[in-house]
Amino acid sequence: MIEAPRGPVTTPTWPSHSSPDRSASAKIVIAGGFGVGKTTLVGTVSEIVPLRTEAMVTDTSTDVDNITATPQKVSTTVAMDFGRLTLADDLILYLFGTPGQQRFWFMWDDVVRGSVGAIVLIDTRRLDDSFAAVDYFEFRGLPFIVAVNEFDTAPRYPMDDIRAALAIASEVPIMCVDARDRASVKNCLLEITAYALHILSR
Repeated sequence: MIEAPRGPVTTPTWPSHSSPDRSASAKIVIAGGFGVGKTTLVGTVSEIVPLRTEAMVTDTSTDVDNITATPQKVSTTVAMDFGRLTLADDLILYLFGTPGQQRFWFMWDDVVRGSVGAIVLIDTRRLDDSFAAVDYFEFRGLPFIVAVNEFDTAPRYPMDDIRAALAIASEVPIMCVDARDRASVKNCLLEITAYALHILSR
């Protein structure tokens, strides 16, 4: 289980800008279990060369990281991924991907700090790996959406079934995404941006 934040939980404020010449920026977190596609998602849409903190998957790490569903995976994020996307003329998104392995969860508080919203990326072959991320953002009160990464070999389920399986509140958006496709990822980022703006403006 992810440890609760050690300090007080503060609600981020949406950046404001009164001049059309001034751009706003927002931090979005991409979270989820091991091997769900967070690094791929950030790299697909980032307009800069993404910053990656990866280590090789070795025989030692396979004892603690379940790679059954992702046998081709040869590296893993150990700190964070970072990318940037200009979503509109006046809005820049900074994307931060969290590490998925339990032994690196202690970094989540630092990665999430200052974010306005999060995408919980899931793999339908390993739904159990998604509970920790969902619980984390629910506990913090941070707006989040659930994005089902459409792996080629993953089974497809109705969104209502996935919502029920993860016990997701009815107001939380759930959508499909292909982490390899720029348009699909951008659509997902538009969704969390709009949802976060809606929640933070209430």
